[in-house]
Amino acid sequence: MGSIFISGGAAGIGLATAKRFAREGWTVGVYDVSEEALAAVREQHPDFVTGTLDVRDADQWDAALADFTAHTGGQLDVLDNNAGVLVSGDLAELTPAAVKAQIDIDALGVALGAQAAHRYLAATPGSHLVNIASASAIYGQPGIAVYSATKFFVAGLTEALELEWQNDDIRVVSIWPLWAKTALAQTDAKTTKTLGVRLTADDVAEKVWESVHPNAVDRLTRRTSYSVGAQTTVLSNAAKFIPNSVNRLVNKALAQ
Repeated sequence: MGSIFISGGAAGIGLATAKRFAREGWTVGVYDVSEEALAAVREQHPDFVTGTLDVRDADQWDAALADFTAHTGGQLDVLDNNAGVLVSGDLAELTPAAVKAQIDIDALGVALGAQAAHRYLAATPGSHLVNIASASAIYGQPGIAVYSATKFFVAGLTEALELEWQNDDIRVVSIWPLWAKTALAQTDAKTTKTLGVRLTADDVAEKVWESVHPNAVDRLTRRTSYSVGAQTTVLSNAAKFIPNSVNRLVNKALAQ
């Protein structure tokens, strides 16, 4: 069976993903910055490999991946770059600390994780890097502008690394959910009202599983993005074909 390392894995989508892969017999690594959440995971899932990880720290990434792969004989089939934070509010009203935290965790942390994992993924045939993106990267979202911008970064990084790493036999993909019923959706962002919070953490976890088990079409087309739910699929596909001015009006309406 395979092995998966999940950052921010002790709650929400990360924990749902851990459970999904564990049901299939995979070796699961749950790493998180919250000691309290990790303690709960250890109690409920003693079979998981767990450890502390602040994704903003390159040295902690190196230590966490070395720890996990010590349990797998050096194998890393999937790195799931899941850790993320969201602070809602107009940019002019956010504290500099809130801006920095989102950029450091949601963008820098993803890049550092990919960088640290590369040597393990390259040594594992058919490995995957999975980056959790967001429907907020379809068009910049007012009220969550910094978070939205970091997800544009994740989308761009995914596309670039898919090309950079193709000769290393590492498939790089991103997962695009709309709002899911997790702590991240406990925000006053307007789209939680206009679009609702319809997805569950399990919905996203299932898409992560699907993404690392690509069908023949996915492989042939070198698919890099996986939308979660009908709403995201419709919005992302529409954005590819409608004029930008119309896309702007749609997103303005959804965010008001």
